[in-house]
Amino acid sequence: MKTRDFPYIALALGAFLLLVVLRGSQAANDGLTSLPLLTLLVVSEFSFFVNAIGAYIGFNQIRKTGFQPRYGLITLLCLALSLYFMWLGIKLWPL
Repeated sequence: MKTRDFPYIALALGAFLLLVVLRGSQAANDGLTSLPLLTLLVVSEFSFFVNAIGAYIGFNQIRKTGFQPRYGLITLLCLALSLYFMWLGIKLWPL
């Protein structure tokens, strides 16, 4: 795998894990979630880091080679997913 392809992998993995977290965080009638809270937090944190790294690599690649619309969109989606996973992890954390 080349480093420049990492944002594509990060976006695909982030989209899949987003479905896992959103599905697993739904509360049942008894108030418990499908997945344990610690699992949801670990998956959110892992996805945040993977997508943040994907966005970083994407921005560096754009800076080196010039702007390409498709690669720019993938990079922005990685950035958006990383910010969403950060927000989701904070929202899931019980205070």
